[in-house]
Amino acid sequence: MSARISARFKAWVARHWPVLRLRTILLGTLVFVAALPGVGAIFLRVYENALVRRTEAELVAQGAALAAAASVVAEGIAIQGPPPSPPARYHDRPTEVDLRSSPVLPPRPAAVPAGGGPDRAALALARRMMPAFQQTKVTTLASIVMLDARGVVLNGREAGRSLAALPEVRAALGGSAVTVLRENAGYGGRYPLEWLSRAAGIRLHHARPVTVGGKVVGVLLLSRSPRALFLGLYEDRGKIVLGIVAIFLMLVGLTGVLSRAIVRPMEALSRATRELASGHRVDARRPTLQVVEIHALFEDFAQMARSIETRSRYLKDFASALSHEFKTPLAGISGAIELLQDHGAAMAPAERERFLANMAADAERLSRLVRRLMELARADVLVGERGARCQAGDVLAAVADGVSGDRFTLAATQVGKVPPMAADAGALETVLMILAENARQAGATHLCATVSAREGRVFIDLLDDGPGVPESDRERVFEPFFTSKRERGGTGLGLAIAVSLMGAYGGAIALLLSSSGARFRIDGPAAPGPPGA
Repeated sequence: MSARISARFKAWVARHWPVLRLRTILLGTLVFVAALPGVGAIFLRVYENALVRRTEAELVAQGAALAAAASVVAEGIAIQGPPPSPPARYHDRPTEVDLRSSPVLPPRPAAVPAGGGPDRAALALARRMMPAFQQTKVTTLASIVMLDARGVVLNGREAGRSLAALPEVRAALGGSAVTVLRENAGYGGRYPLEWLSRAAGIRLHHARPVTVGGKVVGVLLLSRSPRALFLGLYEDRGKIVLGIVAIFLMLVGLTGVLSRAIVRPMEALSRATRELASGHRVDARRPTLQVVEIHALFEDFAQMARSIETRSRYLKDFASALSHEFKTPLAGISGAIELLQDHGAAMAPAERERFLANMAADAERLSRLVRRLMELARADVLVGERGARCQAGDVLAAVADGVSGDRFTLAATQVGKVPPMAADAGALETVLMILAENARQAGATHLCATVSAREGRVFIDLLDDGPGVPESDRERVFEPFFTSKRERGGTGLGLAIAVSLMGAYGGAIALLLSSSGARFRIDGPAAPGPPGA
């Protein structure tokens, strides 16, 4: 069931997914990535948490200043114990609250009746501190309440009642300053998007002990709502707008760089591909702004274009030569058939036999051409088997035994230790057979073959005692259908097949200069392994 729903969903997306330009995708991706910090700042409470912690730091600073002032004033009212010593070192007090992990307590409950009246010394201290409380409150908008050593409220509407049950008050009475988050009972939403802000409906409460001579004589309880998220954004609007503009300009610049480095080269490559498919000559220029992968892609495309052009030229020449090769025997057979049909009854038996013999010879030539073409086709599409290896000396010895006779001999020798050649034994045997047969058809009676190796290559040099290859034919000897022995049954495909077979294994065949006879060299890579293995 789930697989069917997933398939339907994918089909729906495929139907409605717009076809976008790569530039649009790049710009959209960069804008999305650039927007992630802003989204995280709002939805992951990063910026809002900073505002809350700033409020906490302000409350802590106010509480510390007022508590220190109250301690000084208290010493003048009732001296208790030695004067306080200065702190050993100064350091920033780390913030405690975190919107993501700190619990949010219910609204601060109303004060409860106290068991007795407030401490007189603490009450006198509160009255002396009231002007400082009022001036501080006007500037910071913080609520400031002072309690005595039993948690009884000394100022404000709840004076004379107790807040000792609050956890933050208990901690302060124990000598520790603490900050907690509580719900703001009097909060009412004022902005349409305040649901995005978790801090909008909370209030920070900071309790700090007032000590004299190391003894807690009272508690300062300060509370304040944190700065609203959107108010903070509005106050920092200049910096935010500047950052957005800078990021957008950077994104536009990056999009331009990526467009020049990726999109434009891809478009140029697409145009070159269409031209190549249309049969035109292609000049795929590499991009000015170099990217390693794009550069490699252009190099591969240029190599492919050259290969296709070479292959296309080869196919054209091959088709032209094939047409010529087939046309001659077909024309002979067609002419002989026509003569036999028109004048066969009036011909003498010997003449009729001559025409039939010519037809048989032409048919045999066509048959040889077809066989050779099939061999050439197999050789052209042959992909060298990975890990193929053979001992060239052993293959050469087997060929020598097969072709040597009364009128033709093949002598094989090996120079030093020769590693295996990275080629199939059957393919190498076919190549050697072709070269030996060519030497025999050229009139040679002896063929000397030498196997050697150097620099990771295996060489087989073949030198016959025949008339050699004329200088005018040296450039064309490997072309398909080129032969100087056509009247003796040559098809001109033997060397082309041999070249293709060796090329499939990374090898080659070359015609070398020689003072007498024809000298060919087979060059193939050595297979991995120790020499002579």
